[in-house]
Amino acid sequence: MFQVFKKLDWFFKHYWKRYVFAIVALIIASAIGLLPPKLVGFAIDKIQFETLTLKLLTMMVAGYLLLIFIHYAISFLWDYTLFSGAAILERWTRSRLMDHFLAMTPTFFGKYRTGDLMARATNDLRSIQLTAGFGVLTLVDSSLFMLMIVAMMGFTISWKLTLAALIPLPIMAAVMNKYGAAIHARFMKAQAAFGEMNNDVLESIRGVRVIRAFVQEKQDEKRFHDMTEDVYQKNIEVVKIDALFEPTMKILVGLSYTIGIGYGALLVFQNGITLGDLVTFNVYLGMLIWPMFAVGELINILQRGNASLDRVNETLDYEADVKNCENPKTVKTVDTITFQDVVFSYPETATEQLSHINLQVKRGETIGIVGKTGAGKTTLFRLMLRQYPGLVGCIKMSDVDLEEISLEQIRAWIGYVPQDQIMFSKTIRENIQFGKSDATDEEIYRVMDLAHFLDDIKQLPNGLDTQVGESGVTLSGGQKQRVALARAFIKDPEILILDDSLSAVDGKTEAKIIEHLRQERQNKTTFIAAHRLSAVTHADQIVVLEDGKIVEEGTHEELMSRGGWYKEQYLLQQLEDEEAIS
Repeated sequence: MFQVFKKLDWFFKHYWKRYVFAIVALIIASAIGLLPPKLVGFAIDKIQFETLTLKLLTMMVAGYLLLIFIHYAISFLWDYTLFSGAAILERWTRSRLMDHFLAMTPTFFGKYRTGDLMARATNDLRSIQLTAGFGVLTLVDSSLFMLMIVAMMGFTISWKLTLAALIPLPIMAAVMNKYGAAIHARFMKAQAAFGEMNNDVLESIRGVRVIRAFVQEKQDEKRFHDMTEDVYQKNIEVVKIDALFEPTMKILVGLSYTIGIGYGALLVFQNGITLGDLVTFNVYLGMLIWPMFAVGELINILQRGNASLDRVNETLDYEADVKNCENPKTVKTVDTITFQDVVFSYPETATEQLSHINLQVKRGETIGIVGKTGAGKTTLFRLMLRQYPGLVGCIKMSDVDLEEISLEQIRAWIGYVPQDQIMFSKTIRENIQFGKSDATDEEIYRVMDLAHFLDDIKQLPNGLDTQVGESGVTLSGGQKQRVALARAFIKDPEILILDDSLSAVDGKTEAKIIEHLRQERQNKTTFIAAHRLSAVTHADQIVVLEDGKIVEEGTHEELMSRGGWYKEQYLLQQLEDEEAIS
């Protein structure tokens, strides 16, 4: 049960001063809280024996008020120190998770679904924060504070009465332990179900257009209802155990009260204790209710926290499958890019996505990559970005193996526009500034002109300040592609990769963008993957991929003269364009 504290020892060691201060202050506040019942018992005895004077009563009331003020001040200090420390843990862990997500490759995101990761970064972190804050409080109260109360009852009143009143405690310990194990197992299932529901909601929101287009609203609503019902039932299973804590504690506390009052009254009659002692003892028994409840709360909180911490640590312990080497080499400029007998298969697949790829690219060249769907174009680019491990052969930049260059440097060189454009829920200006954070409006307008987006921006209600919505929902497919192009252009990268990034624009717009590219990208390397071959006719080299192999290679003129797949496809597309015009 206490393993969660051991797992968090890295945090407690770092902030040990904060936690030592909070715990010491909590103990002092608890000790001060034990004095008022003694004053009450003392006053009752003075009244009983008719020895209470006005001066003594005034001193007792003044002392009581002073204790209240001191207790309040110290309680504020421990409360603020302890729970702010828990907030720091949540912030720190959330930052670690975010850094971890940013360092992960597609393999990780293929294993963990987005909704489940969101659940771990929200619900599970709250449970961990509760453990580091309220969990520490209940630990101190259920152990030290309870011992302090028992010691006051035993040493200052009667050990016989104290031991008799505490007979229900062993029963409580056994029952609470059983409840704790049940909560841990059920809470893990509830959190997993919550993660699945989160993921389903995200998919429904992202795919709402498709859901409406195929009239699947009712089916999606039913699926969501079934998932929420599953989450509800699993949480009810947790609540059922949770609900047993309080009545169980009340029964045991009631037994303690019964023993305390019954046996205590007998001791008063036998002159073993005074009436004031009996009143004080029962006040202490009342004070003992919270520490006894705290035992149940402690088990509940620690089991939830332990389950959540296991889920978060499982995520954080996932090792990135692509890392920097120990001593990365520094490469100033990318003069050449060389693929030497590159063979690659995605993790957990036996099929080769790329087979014996050999390619030499010089600085300033434009390379066209074409082929059927699934030929390996995107895979080739992913290897250049070092998104996957398991590469056989090597890719070199300026005669240095890609694996010997730091990931940061590689990605600083490359401007990448993928097939599926990612738009952030920000303004168009902010989306473009991802390529260059300090870009001015003048620079932004310039790259929008290159991406042939100026006419569109004039039609948008707020110009550059137009919010694009969730995943760019307010923009058309072609507009999203051109904003993504502008974002890559403003970076002015050494290597620009366009992965079928012109598929949603018309032929005329494509031709203008390509012409702008030819003017702007002189002396810089550009890779263009496209299904529309007109996008690569100007390329210095065109590579035709089929089933992961290079089957044709050369300039547009050379490939047309060979009469292979490239010529056949190009002529077919030209014919389709002519028919569309006519």
